[in-house]
Order: sequence, then structure tokens, then C-alpha cells
Amino acid sequence: MDDVQRLSASLADRYKIQREIGAGGMATVYLAHDLRHDRPVALKVLRPELSAILGGERFLAEIKTTANLQHPHILSLFDSGEADGLVFYVMPFVDGESLRDRLNREKQLPVDEAVRIAREVADGLQYAHEHGIVHRDIKPANILLHGGHAQVADFGIALAASSAGGGNRMTETGMSLGTPHYMAPEQAMGEREITAKADIYALGCVLYEMLTAEPPFVGATAQAIIARVMTEEPRSLTLQRRTIPPHVEAAVRTALEKLPADRFASAAHFAAALDNASYGGVRPAPGRPEEAAPPREPARTWGGRALMALPWVVAIAALGLFVRERLRPAPVPPPVGRFALRLTPEVVTGVTAQVLAMSPDGSRIVYVGASATGNQLFMRTLGQVSPTPVPGTSNAVSPFFSSDGQQIAFVSGLKLVKVAVGGGPTLPVADVGSSFRGGTWNEGDMILFADERGLFAVPAAGGQATRVAAPDSGSRDSFRWPEFLPGGQAALFSIHDGGVDRLAAFTLATRAVKRFDVIGANPHYVDRGYVTLALIDSGYAGVGSGTLVTVPFDASRLAVLGSPVPVADSIQVGATSRSGKLGVSRSGVIAFASGTVGQSEVVAISREGVTRSLGTPSRFYVAPRLSPDGRRFAAQVIDGGNDIWVFDLSGRTLTRLTFDRSASRPIWTPDGRRIVYQRRGATGEDLAWIPADGSAPAESLVIAPADQSPGAFTRDGRTMVIREQPSGGKRRISIVMLDSARTVRPFIANAFDNHSPTLSPDGRWVAYASDEAGRYEIYVRPFPGPGGRWQVSKEGGIEPHWSGTGREIFFRNNTSMMAAAVQAGATFAPGEVRELFKTVATAVGTHTLYDVSRDGRTFYIAQPLRANDQVVVVLLNWFDNVPGGRR
Repeated sequence: MDDVQRLSASLADRYKIQREIGAGGMATVYLAHDLRHDRPVALKVLRPELSAILGGERFLAEIKTTANLQHPHILSLFDSGEADGLVFYVMPFVDGESLRDRLNREKQLPVDEAVRIAREVADGLQYAHEHGIVHRDIKPANILLHGGHAQVADFGIALAASSAGGGNRMTETGMSLGTPHYMAPEQAMGEREITAKADIYALGCVLYEMLTAEPPFVGATAQAIIARVMTEEPRSLTLQRRTIPPHVEAAVRTALEKLPADRFASAAHFAAALDNASYGGVRPAPGRPEEAAPPREPARTWGGRALMALPWVVAIAALGLFVRERLRPAPVPPPVGRFALRLTPEVVTGVTAQVLAMSPDGSRIVYVGASATGNQLFMRTLGQVSPTPVPGTSNAVSPFFSSDGQQIAFVSGLKLVKVAVGGGPTLPVADVGSSFRGGTWNEGDMILFADERGLFAVPAAGGQATRVAAPDSGSRDSFRWPEFLPGGQAALFSIHDGGVDRLAAFTLATRAVKRFDVIGANPHYVDRGYVTLALIDSGYAGVGSGTLVTVPFDASRLAVLGSPVPVADSIQVGATSRSGKLGVSRSGVIAFASGTVGQSEVVAISREGVTRSLGTPSRFYVAPRLSPDGRRFAAQVIDGGNDIWVFDLSGRTLTRLTFDRSASRPIWTPDGRRIVYQRRGATGEDLAWIPADGSAPAESLVIAPADQSPGAFTRDGRTMVIREQPSGGKRRISIVMLDSARTVRPFIANAFDNHSPTLSPDGRWVAYASDEAGRYEIYVRPFPGPGGRWQVSKEGGIEPHWSGTGREIFFRNNTSMMAAAVQAGATFAPGEVRELFKTVATAVGTHTLYDVSRDGRTFYIAQPLRANDQVVVVLLNWFDNVPGGRR
């Protein structure tokens, strides 16, 4: 039983845990429902290793001192306790964002707003300081923004941790109280007595970052940051941003003084200085009394002075030779190089596979881009201006290089193939499943790849793949993204389980799997002795953002040697595939796709391709579905979580319907009274339904033993077809009888991927997508069977949708919306297929992401509101500047 299950069982009478909403260095945060008070709360669970260090009883005894803090700019402590060995504390759930989230998005805030937030935080700090409590960990992540106003979270948690006796032992285990970017010098040096002046310093750092987009001192490691905190002065604010008033800069500089005595006497004084346009700061004038000159010696002749100095000259010369030969300083590493490439075409980010790779020597980037005929590989050397297509790589995903960098392997359809970097014939390697999750190629010409069944080995020359490692029986583990280590006899990979990715290693000789307690996906080994990992943020199962970190690693002993160090943030990631859109060479060159996923709107497109705006507010819409009367549509809206919203087409009003933060893929019941959707929570998954007018809360419709999404209803609303995917198995289409038993039975289940079911208007036929031909095509079967099947599409197809007349089936083919004429009555016959219009390129989804009016004349599609600002960022020499790296 995992921690969430243990906690849920222990607290079942008090809190219902819904889902994980964040994780930090000290605690994992869950959204929970307070059953006694009928309110949402943030339930924070101390990391088990931290609980062991601190001692649960002592920690809880100390944290109680903060429970009486009641202030509008301090987040209250509701509850705390210990459940089944896990220490937890409960705070209000703030339906907003943290200052860190906002800074990640906007980088800098307007000056007036930054100053106002700082004043509000100072007001809360003053109140706490007057009650004898110092926060000790003020940082943007601990400042929540609710209704535009600031609330300080986790007040006293760091104090409770240190008071409970964990200070020294936490340092020994690599954890610390406080964050280096915001630590006051005395805190960074481990002073026992930390006063309110440390919070003032940290708030000065936070305000500095709000104004300039980064803290006053940054560095590649915590040690480098602390060294700068101790020895350097922060750069002038007004030189970086001329709109900052002089009195604001003076106030920030006073807050950032090295000596506590030179800072503001209180947080209230800091706030007052920010409001005082005449404040000029108080800095003690440097200087010291002039030392007395030594007495002068009597004058001597030049020759006498030379003879007396000769021994000293010889000694100094000898010392110089010793210093030069024995104490020669280490060579200065080359500076870190960072530049951005705007590639045309862009890196495709919607697919669930890997899309970017670096050659082992770091000279080439290969990536998946969109072409007129579908996805294709493009290559760019660092010396080129523009990328060039790689011939023979149509429909390519998941590229990776051979160990010598002269060949590229990739997946096309259900085949693993290879091609020379300069193009040429595409040669088959092996058959692979639709759940392929990365490959790697060693010096002995062996390829190791992963899918949901485990790790497989196959000769690069081609042959039958052999499974060499598998997840434990009954587990939900998924092996992903292998990377051979030097010598090609062992490989790193990541294991995904329960929403978390962790580093693991595999040895070919023994076929043993070694797991590490290091969180991260997409491992890449760098010859300096490091492993990079992508930390995947939770959120939409398409494109999100994450952080790239690195950990010291001994490849010969398969041992992690230290704690993770951040390398870069805002890398694009796939939350479903748990993959960062990045490549890392053995030499340490890093390339990653960066940029925001733009907001979208739902538009109406005619069969002729004429687009009409519906006036939808700017959101991130997915899978719009029309109501049966055609007056509204429901859609999944992504805004850090996922919920179902309903848009009224005539009134142009958008109303939020669900508050699950994990709701997706809506469909309407035939009477238009309810909406069915997929719901995922901390304790499981289900298909839920909710009244379309929001008059009652959502109810569970079908408890999901497997990943499920709704497909379509029969006209009487008594039967529904859905897509299921059992753990480790292929996607299948099942039938749900909406009787009292809610019976679920497989309908189309075989050795292939089958998904996106849609029913004909008369309910006699089901259209669906399947990869049984080696690529996804659209097929039709009689419903509910038995009978044969007919292929409708001719050159690939996904996302089928019946027309209201039943005489056409619409589907997507890469960037085209297609229409297939059909005869579907007592018998079925496929007809001509033609292109209607071009659409925005999308990933190969397992659910239809658009809808069509009943007359088949208008298509409702979510499309980007603005162009993606994606760039590919390249980092050079980063590992040359990491202390302890192998040179």
C-alpha cells in the first residue's frame, strides 16, 4: 500500500484525498475535502525520510505554536497530526496560484504591483514577528496569490523543523531549511539564532526577483549561490529597469545588507520605506583608521642594500617556482553558452513520443517536425542556419542516434527502423507496439527499447526483439526512456508509477533492475559523471512544462553520488508520455524545446474551410462537444488543472461545470440533460456524470478498473461505448449497459490498439480507429455485433465522427479533415474519401477532439489563438562549470 492509500485509509473519517497538487523539498501537497466542515483544504504530508529525521511528535508539538497566527496575509493552520506513521498538516486550499507560478509565466511584475505584494507580505511578517515567530523560508513558492492579494504559506514550518532537532541531520542528508536564492548570509552560514532580520532579507530577494525576473544572486549550485551571497553586492535595480523608483531600490538594498544590524529594524519599517518616496537608504560608510607608518631605516648604499636583499630574492624566486609548478591554479572553465533557435518547421509537441535527440558528440540536433505529408525528421547541425529534412523518415517519432552518431533509429507506424544521417534507404529493425517509449543504441550494435511491457533488446541489424526486463507482476510500473551507459553493458531508464517518475538502472549480463530514490524522467548520461533528468509537472496530458536537473552519478558502480541540481526550467514536456522535449549529448550539449502553449478558441469551420469566430473567451480548450439541441458545447478547459465548462452559443457565456481539476473528454447524454466525462483522482479513476445545468454535484457512473474515456451513446441512452486500456494492455472498445449493475463488457479487444468509438445515428454501426494495418485507419463494424469489418480510410485516419444523416464519416488525416461517403443501413458499404479542408496539426489522439453540426455543414474545433512562441534552447559548457564534475 502506497503513502496515499495509507493516508486515505487513516483519515477516511476526516478528509477525503482527491489528488496530488504539488511536491516540494519538505512535503507533498494533496487537495482534500474536509468532511467535518465541508470545505476544500490543502493537506501537506511531510516526506517520510524527513519525518524520520525530525520525529513526528516533536515536529507537531512545535508546529502548534503557529496555529494561533490569524492575519489576512498569513495562511492559517487548520489541523496537524500523524496518521499511520505519516506526519501531516492542513491549511486552507487557495484557488489561485503561487507567486512562483506567476513569475514563471510573466517573469517580471509591474512595479506598483510588486511593491504592493511586498508590503502585504511585510504586513504578515510583522504580525508573526510580534508573536515571536520567524518564517525562515520566505520565497515565491510560499507566497500565494488569492484575488490578487498575497498570503504567506507554511508559516513556522521551517522553524518547527529546526526546533524539532532536525537541523544538523537534515544537512547531513542533503536537505536544508531555507532556499539558497533567498537565504540571509547568517542563515546560509548555519547560525543557530535566526532572527526576524532573515525574513526581511528574504523578502528583499523576492521583491528583487519580482522587479528584475531573477533573485539577486544565482548560480549553478547551492554552494555557488551561497558564495555569491557572502561575497558580492547585488546589481543595481535601476540599471536593469529604469522605471524602478530610486526609493524602492534604496529600500531593497537596505533589506539585502549582509549584516542583520544594517537591515531594517522590522518588516514594518521595510514596508514604510517602500511607501516613502523620499527614502534614500542608510549605509554605513566604509573605512578604517589609517595605520601608523613604520619607522624609516637609516639610509644604506645601493650595494649594501643589494647584498642584504640577495637571500630574500633567491627565496622569493624559489617560492615562485614552487607555486607555479605545484600550486598552479585550475584552468578557468569556458563560460556557459546559451542561445535560442527558432526552427522551421517547429518541433512537434503534441505527440506522446519523444521528439528531439542530440548526437553523441553534440554536433547535431534531430527532431520531429510537421511536413505537408505528416511528421518527418529534420536535422540541424550547430553550424547550420536552417534545418534540413531527413529523407525516408515519413511519420517518424522517437528518434535516437547510434553510438557513433552516423545512423538514426526511429519509429514509424508499428515498426522500429533506421536510416543514415544523410538519408537513404530506410531499413527495418523490429516490430514494436503502440506504447513504444524510447530506445538507445550501444557500441555493440544492440538496441534496447521500452514499452509498457518492459525493456526489449534487438540487434541493430534487425531481428526478433527479446524482452529482457519486465515490471513486477501486478504493479502499475511502466518502464520508459532507456539510455545506455558507457561500454553498453548497462542502461539507465525511468520507471513511472502512481504519477511519479524515478530513476532506475538495468544490467544486461544479470538482467537485474536497480531502483534509485531519485525523481525524474528521460535520463541522459553525460561523460562528466552526471545524469540529467526531466521533472514533469502535473497537468494536461498533452504539452506542459517541466524542469531539467542533473545528479552526480558513478557509471561504473551504478551509484548516485549527490543531490539534484537545477539546470533549466520551462522545458516542454509530455505529461502522458512522461517525456521532456529535449536531447543531451554524451559531451554535455543540451537542447530543449521551450515556450508556452498558447491559449485557444473554439471556432466554427464550414465544409469549404471558412472559419467563423464563436466569441469564446481565451482559454485552453480541448474536445468541444455540441449539445443534442446544438445550442451549447461542453469542452475540457486546461488552466493548471482540467475541468469541464459549457459555452452558450447564443448568449456567448462560458460557465464552469466541474471542479474536479481532473475532468476531461466530455460527451452529452442523448437527452442533453447530463454530461459524462473522465475523472481522475488521487485514489483512482472513474467515468462521472453531472447535470448540464450544474444543479447537482457529479456522481460516479462507472468505476474504472482501467483507463477509460467515454465514446458515444445509443439513441435511447441505455448503452454507451467507451475506450478502455487495462494496465499494460492494448486499448480496447467496450460496451457499458446503464442498468442498475452498470455492466461493462469488451466489444473489440485484440492484439491491436482500438479507440475513438462513435455510433451511427441509428445505432447499428460503430466506427473506430485501429492500428491493425501498421498505422491508424478508420474501420466500421456492426453494433453490437457480430459481423465483419470494413476499412473506410485509405491513407491513414484518426478521430472518426458520424454525420447526422449517417451517410458520411468524418475523420482526420494528419492536417486534413476528411469525409468518407458510406451506405449504412441494414448493410454497410464504404465509398469515396475526399479532403474537406486543412486543420491545425494534432497528435495521434485516442479520443475525437472536435464535433460536427447535425447537418454535417459546420465543424467545431479548438485552435490556437496565437502562434506558439516555441524556441529550442541550446546550452554549451554547462557541465564544465559544475563543481565536482569530471574534467
